[in-house]
Amino acid sequence: MAKIVIAEDEPDIRDLIAFTLRFAGHEVITGSNGEEGYHLARQEHPDLVMLDVRMPRMTGYEACQRIKAEPGLGTTPVVFLSAKGQENEIEQGLAAGAEEYLLKPFAPDQLVERVNAILRKFGK
Repeated sequence: MAKIVIAEDEPDIRDLIAFTLRFAGHEVITGSNGEEGYHLARQEHPDLVMLDVRMPRMTGYEACQRIKAEPGLGTTPVVFLSAKGQENEIEQGLAAGAEEYLLKPFAPDQLVERVNAILRKFGK
């Protein structure tokens, strides 16, 4: 189906998301911080990028802004994953260029449903 880059610094959460999306038929490439997520997006040209907000070496917001500024990646949808759902954080994520802001924890079926809906919206 789609190629998805995930950058999440918590190994258990990263593995769960990757397993869930692979089980749904997607190709998943993972990184453990924002800098890796940015470089993986540049290297892989994925259909979707999922970023945790708070990560070492580069925040999800910074990674998103850099991805959106890259030629050929500006239209790639970015989804933020965060346990923090304050309105100002959501607004900051959307202002950075994210398509959506998903709050952790989420059920695996809800994650797959949201990811597939975003991919459909972008014709992927």
